[in-house]
Amino acid sequence: MLNTTLLFFATALAEIIGCFLPYLWLKKNASAWLLLPAGISLMVFVWLLTLHPAASGRVYAAYGGVYVVTALLWLRIVDGVKLSTYDWVGAAVAFCGMLIIVAGWGRA
Repeated sequence: MLNTTLLFFATALAEIIGCFLPYLWLKKNASAWLLLPAGISLMVFVWLLTLHPAASGRVYAAYGGVYVVTALLWLRIVDGVKLSTYDWVGAAVAFCGMLIIVAGWGRA
């Protein structure tokens, strides 16, 4: 379970970085050279998704819970936005959902 969770967090970071860098280029007038590491990051994201042993639909469903947590942490740490209690509770619920789905892998 720990390895799966850590893999999901790595996957989420790869996806967020792959989307954040083009955002910087499009909205913040950053260099177009950011598109190169963005593309590489998105390729890593797709590759990481293939490392899970469960059916892809289950992987995507469980990954969504970790993505929510990671996106909110990114919002707080990188963008400096203060998170509300609702953000934290929602992230906890999403994360628990991921844990429940992953716990059922191999039992379905």
